[in-house]
Amino acid sequence: MEFEAPAVQLGAIGPEIALVTTALLLLIVDAFIPEGEERWYLAVLATIGFGVAIILAANQWGERELQLARMVAVDNFATFVKTSVAVFAVLTVWLSRDYLKRSEDEESEFYALLLFAAAGMMLMASAADLIMVFLALEIFSISLYVLVGFRRRSLASQESAMKYFLLGAFSSAFFLMGIALVYGATGTTNFYPGGGGEGIAGYLVSSAASDVDLLVLGVGLLIVGLGFKIAAVPFHMWTPDAYQGAPSPITGFMAAGTKFAAVATMLRLFVVVLYPLRADWRPILIAVAIATMLLGSVLAVIQEDVKRLLAYSSIAHAGFVLTGLIAANDRGLSGSLFYLATYGLTVLGAFAVVTVLAGRKERNVTLASYRGLFYERPLLAGALTLFMLSLAGVPLTSGFVGKFLVFGAAIQAGYWWLAVIGMLASVIATFFYLRVLVVMYMQEDDRGLQPAITGRLANSVVGLTAAATLVLGIVWGPLIDLAERATVFFA
Repeated sequence: MEFEAPAVQLGAIGPEIALVTTALLLLIVDAFIPEGEERWYLAVLATIGFGVAIILAANQWGERELQLARMVAVDNFATFVKTSVAVFAVLTVWLSRDYLKRSEDEESEFYALLLFAAAGMMLMASAADLIMVFLALEIFSISLYVLVGFRRRSLASQESAMKYFLLGAFSSAFFLMGIALVYGATGTTNFYPGGGGEGIAGYLVSSAASDVDLLVLGVGLLIVGLGFKIAAVPFHMWTPDAYQGAPSPITGFMAAGTKFAAVATMLRLFVVVLYPLRADWRPILIAVAIATMLLGSVLAVIQEDVKRLLAYSSIAHAGFVLTGLIAANDRGLSGSLFYLATYGLTVLGAFAVVTVLAGRKERNVTLASYRGLFYERPLLAGALTLFMLSLAGVPLTSGFVGKFLVFGAAIQAGYWWLAVIGMLASVIATFFYLRVLVVMYMQEDDRGLQPAITGRLANSVVGLTAAATLVLGIVWGPLIDLAERATVFFA
């Protein structure tokens, strides 16, 4: 009897394969380079790997199918998220090059872990099975645990990594228990019907859906696991410490990429698969969104460390983007994607400025360090001003358009009061963003510090993200059009 090997379709995970291959190649090449040599090639190889991943992801635009035993979806939604994450990662690579060279920590492991983290985030965006979601979540989480503690000579970095790891493992246990309960209720972990099974979506529309209570309990535990990743209240405790202790480029990547990947999974899971259960999961997410918006905005007001301030800002923005998910309509879906893409660019730009000004051991990260920045580094101060105004949601910035879209979606769905709460939280948040501007423009620096030395790559990241923040706030039509076309899920 002749053995026939099963057909394995790897095109669905082509971008992820490219990143993993690049990471392994990067480690092998670095092993043959003598110690003490300039390691410029590490950033070059990583950039090439992400470029290939972007091309492979873009080639999947317009497709709608399930591959790898129906566990991976190939659709416009996955392509949009994968491309965005890859862009965030490329900017992080360029920013990290100057940062690592300055701190004398440049090693191949850093870029390899960044590639693995991005691969996990991409896989999470296209996962069509809860087991695949869990695998993707752990791939990028474990990579980030190590990256957070990459400043090995810093006790604060090591402490942050340990806290992040312990709480991350705790949240993973909740997520895994949620998967077990969902499987117990439905008999499957697949999202969609087909291949001899009805999937979770098929189970919910069938007349045999008798164990809904068990399913709702499982969904609640899934919200806990994913809520940790997007830093939603009350699962946010790790965020300020991890953001403060991690290398600044990694902090920016976490704020942009992790939130995008986790919210993307929530959009696919709740809006597409679990939509028939919206009466059960909406109240939970509404409570989480309100607490997240308000607590993140209020606690940011009292922060004196800029990285912790941006950490609480990230928490508040998780609440803002959840309003689009709660709306669960087409405008909410496309608005959430636009919000996450533009927020990622803005927060990466903000952390790029923080990275440039922080100094070799990240000593200059307090608000006092930004006194009189406009008079010493007017271009950096101008870029940071733009980023802060965008995060506050000021018109003519991409942040304003993002908030307009998600709040408009909530109003369209009948949740006008949730949009009002979101706008009030935005007003509160404006105060601490303006604090940074007051320090830069209206206070003088009397410490006599040497001006920060920047590299070309870091300056490029600041310039590109500033330009994107401004342009997408004025000419936002093309990106929102892509976001609308990206809401064509496999269903």
